[in-house]
Amino acid sequence: MVIHIATLLGSVVTTLAKRLLMLILGFWANAMVCAFSFIAIAAVASASFMLANAAYAAGTSSASNPAPIKIVTTIQQQWQFNLLKEALRRSGQSYQVEQMSTQMNQKRKVEEALAGTVDVFWSMTSKELEETVLPVRIPLFKGLLGNRLLIIRKTDEARFANVKTLADFKQLKAGQNRYWPDASILEANGLPVVTSYQYTNLYPMLEGGRFDYLALGAQEIGDELASHPDPALKIDTHILLQYRSPAYFFVSPKRPELAAAILAGLENMISDGSFDEMFNRELKIDKLYRDAQFEQRVIIRLDTPDLSPLTPIERQELWLDLFSMQGAK
Repeated sequence: MVIHIATLLGSVVTTLAKRLLMLILGFWANAMVCAFSFIAIAAVASASFMLANAAYAAGTSSASNPAPIKIVTTIQQQWQFNLLKEALRRSGQSYQVEQMSTQMNQKRKVEEALAGTVDVFWSMTSKELEETVLPVRIPLFKGLLGNRLLIIRKTDEARFANVKTLADFKQLKAGQNRYWPDASILEANGLPVVTSYQYTNLYPMLEGGRFDYLALGAQEIGDELASHPDPALKIDTHILLQYRSPAYFFVSPKRPELAAAILAGLENMISDGSFDEMFNRELKIDKLYRDAQFEQRVIIRLDTPDLSPLTPIERQELWLDLFSMQGAK
């Protein structure tokens, strides 16, 4: 009897223990499920927050770093193109500059700018040009373009060596591109001028005696003669033809904001001295002065009646000192 009761009690205890164990295990299982559920919810929330932040950051980045503004230019020359790119970089805007490979004369460039297919080009200025498209009135060559050396026939060297005055110089005939503002300046000063609509035609015309000299900017004349080699031609060593003829960037009237950006960038470069540093380095100004021997030449000064009253002549930092030079007597 005692054994039976003990057995019964043992069975009851065992059953109770099993149920208690099941309750404990069930509690922990539920707790673990809840814990894992909480972790999963937290992870999803965290991931959602991160995605939202990433999307916001991407949107913010896109807004603060917009796609570069595309501009089209006809400029191919190294100095002018490099200067344009640096000015745009300094403007605070992001630009993508596309160079047109098509060769255009001055008239065509203006037409394309008016149509909006060309955004910016460079040229020597004139009143008419400044009234037609938008000038950025910072002289790209600091006035150097208006200091002209002459390509002449070698057989005429003595004729040019005898020139002492403007009256002497008027006995010689100039060759010019019809679209260049220089032609009008020379004519306005009473100089005889023969023109061609094609620049490349001027070299054989000079050799053939159609005119006596071709005046080009001191910074370009060496390269130009090398590009049109002719054993009958040379650079004169006696005369400096001088007149105010700043070259500017000109912008399509459809892009006034671009003109403002270029001006802002150039002014930034002028203020910190980097314009002069880049100008002297790229155009090798020290060497140019040594080779050209400006101060030893007879200076023939011309008026520029077509010069805009808005030309920044009073800003001395924009010009070289050549216009105050006395030259040879």
